[in-house]
Formats: sequence, C-alpha cells, structure tokens
Amino acid sequence: MSITTNLSSITRASDVAAAKLAPSKDANSMGQQDFLKLFTTQLQNQNPLDPTKNEAFVAQLAQFSQLEATTNMATQLTSFVSSQSGDRMLAGASLIGKKVALEGVPATMIGGQPVQGVISLPNGASGMKLEVMDASGTVVRQQIIGAQPSGEVTLTWDGRDGAGTLVADGNYTFKATVTAAGATTQVPVKTLTTVRSVSQEDPASELMVLVDGGRSVKLSSLQRISG
Repeated sequence: MSITTNLSSITRASDVAAAKLAPSKDANSMGQQDFLKLFTTQLQNQNPLDPTKNEAFVAQLAQFSQLEATTNMATQLTSFVSSQSGDRMLAGASLIGKKVALEGVPATMIGGQPVQGVISLPNGASGMKLEVMDASGTVVRQQIIGAQPSGEVTLTWDGRDGAGTLVADGNYTFKATVTAAGATTQVPVKTLTTVRSVSQEDPASELMVLVDGGRSVKLSSLQRISG
C-alpha cells in the first residue's frame, strides 16, 4: 500500500514538472534547454520498480540531436536560398536594356531603329523569303534573300515598307519561308527584343524577365543575349 502511494505521488510530480517546462513562446516547439530540463526531471522521477533503461535515454538523446541538426540545416538552407535570390536579382538587373532572342515575340519599331530577328538553319538554305507584318497582319515589307549557310542567320529590317517609306512606330512580326533540299517550309523567327525589367515572386521561384510588348518569360528560357 505504501509503495502504491509513493508511485502515485511520483507520477503526479512528473506531470507537474512537465507542465512547468512547457515552452512559453510556442507550445509546439521545444528548445535544447527545455529538453535537458525535461530529461533531468524524467531521471529524477522514474519508477523505482521499473527504471528506464540506459538504452532508452541514449535513444532519446540521439533523436533530439538528430532533430536539432535537421532544424539547423533547414534554417541554413533557407538563409542560403534567400542569399542566392538576391544574387539572381542582381544578375537579372544587369540584363535590363539588353537584347534577347525570343520566339513569338513581336518586334517593336521605335524611331526608325533597325529591328532584328534570328532563325536557325541546321542544313542551310538555297533561298529564303522574309515578310514583315504589322499588328493587323498586313504585309508591309517583303524581302527575297539568297542562299544561306547552316547555322543561325540574323535578319535585319530597316523599318521601311516596300516603297522605302519609314513605317509608324509599333509592333511588327516576322515570317520566314525557307527553301532547302527542294522543299519549302516556314521556320520560326526569334525576335531580338529589349529587356525592360526583372521580377521574382519569392526566393524559391525562378526569375522572370519582362520584354518589349509586355511579355514575361523565364530567365532560363533565354538562349541569346546581346548588347
């Protein structure tokens, strides 16, 4: 009877001690000092008839150490991602004002400045036709270009129509038709457009690049950058 009473007192004392050691800032977290105090209390109030084995204490310490190491690693990774985000923003800012080649982006004519596009010809071409169309789809200029070697070909439009008149400022699109090996096909044109700004939703997301015409693309999608 005396043993039962003592064990009940020990159990109540352990419960009270555990309640007092609850973290004050966050009920769902436990710091290193909190764990050590609770661990010491557990040693002092263990059941004398069934003491906790040393292996159990060692396992608890190992689990806590592993959890603490994982938490520290997560904190360091978060800090690393944040610092890398800042570096990416600085690198992206250096692209502002640069020309990048993008497919499906209109060429913006401003003040009669020449506009360029790039096409890829893996097998070269015996002939090529370039058409420049305005926002309504009307062809304003057509150029017949001779044979081209394999590789990338840069196309330049001087901003004038077929009569030699300078066209109005605005957005224009290129259409290239290539003849190679006896077949005529239309090939995609990558327009050289200007980077206006860079943005990022959060440190873990990819950097976005805003170009002329209001289109936003991923930085990783850029394949050619020029001054």
